[in-house]
Amino acid sequence: GDVTTWDGRETAPLEAGPDLFLDEEGQPLPFFEAVVGGRSVGVPGTLKVLEEVHDRYGQLPWQQLLEPAIQLAEEGFEVSPRLEQLVTRDQERLSRDVRTREYFFDDRGQPIQAGDRLQNPEFAATLRQIAEAGSEAFYGGEIGADIVAAVQGVEENPGLLSLEDLERYEVIPREPVCVDYRDQYQVCGMGPPSSGGVTVGQILGILNPFDLAQLGPEDPQSWFLIGEASRLAFADRGRYLADADFVPVPVEGLLDPHYLLQRADLIQLGGAALDSIEAGEPPELEVGSWGEGRSWELSSTSHISIVDPLGNAISMTSSIENAFGSRVMVGGFLLNNQLTDFSFQPEQEGEPVANRVEPGKRPRSSMAPTIILEDDQLRMVIGSPGGSRIIGYVVQTVIAHLDWGFNIQEAIELPHRVNRFGTYDLEAGPSTEELATELESLGYEIHVRDLNSGLHGIVITPEGILQGGADPRREGIVRGE
Repeated sequence: GDVTTWDGRETAPLEAGPDLFLDEEGQPLPFFEAVVGGRSVGVPGTLKVLEEVHDRYGQLPWQQLLEPAIQLAEEGFEVSPRLEQLVTRDQERLSRDVRTREYFFDDRGQPIQAGDRLQNPEFAATLRQIAEAGSEAFYGGEIGADIVAAVQGVEENPGLLSLEDLERYEVIPREPVCVDYRDQYQVCGMGPPSSGGVTVGQILGILNPFDLAQLGPEDPQSWFLIGEASRLAFADRGRYLADADFVPVPVEGLLDPHYLLQRADLIQLGGAALDSIEAGEPPELEVGSWGEGRSWELSSTSHISIVDPLGNAISMTSSIENAFGSRVMVGGFLLNNQLTDFSFQPEQEGEPVANRVEPGKRPRSSMAPTIILEDDQLRMVIGSPGGSRIIGYVVQTVIAHLDWGFNIQEAIELPHRVNRFGTYDLEAGPSTEELATELESLGYEIHVRDLNSGLHGIVITPEGILQGGADPRREGIVRGE
């Protein structure tokens, strides 16, 4: 199987610099002060990457592909309880921009309710222009001009996005990041500026020496091993991972099998959680000295996994960043707040932070669309929304299927246990209390909460049968023919 990756990540405007998210005193802005308005909007990439991939591999006419979306925008869809809840929770921020307010609130100023029909004729008009003229209509036409006017025209928090930024945007084909797992699988994902592929690969690589299959999902030691491997990988992620077109990222070193074995040696099976974990020193480290970055990553992302009748597969994660992006609406769609995925603080103790804002740079993400091969044959397609927890959701689902033998739907439904280098987050549920006690006794700080992923996966059985799984925590579904 031949795996390629396409990077349609948003970019920082040419006018943006390292101080984009600092206040007048040079202190990082509070998160939502940075988000709401134009300042956080990156050059959108999703449409361009869809067009590029369609040009290369597509078989159906471009217009035909947009028809169902145009129809849906015109006829509307039924508001789900989850969308009602999100809008209700975010009322204040959603009502600052007049177009956003008109869309998400009724004539009496009440937020939309579950069961309401939400129509979007403006978006249908936008999609019609794109159906006719392709992405040109968006990056060079009146839609682009509207985006720039909206970003620069926000009263309280205007942004720096320009028409030149839109016109210069390019999709980048990149080498996939692949790691061997259990001697029989190749787990492939996105390289920088996403941290997803490298960090998923590192966690699985660190777990290679441990027999998770024998321990099984009930044994707290399994979750101890996954937790420690995650902490080690996240320490490296915080220090080294950023846009490799701007800073040297030691991807090969971070995934080097000997380096991962050294990291695995730090974990004491049957022991306790390591007191403190530092980033390692991978081989061929050409990196200067980087400070630890701090960036927020919240979940408002979408994932889709597809295998077609010819055996082609796609794992695609796309995002607006925070639940309603920048809360600025134009042409019937919300603008992203991807730039807040950069580190707000450009330096740490005098050292530059790898993921700081730079003109034209792509912010680090955790998106982890993943394709797994077994003996060069397609075996599994998986990915999820969830901010920086995406990495843990994907790792856990891969282990549940490959090591523990769960089918894809069961693997996705397993209660989540995620460690991102801080608290050990456990999904609330009947099996959690006992595990929480066990993990606390090993030295972890535990946080029991809702963990609303959105995993979508497909597994190909040795007989060539496709099995799909969709996350019951979200509105996704499995469709097959």
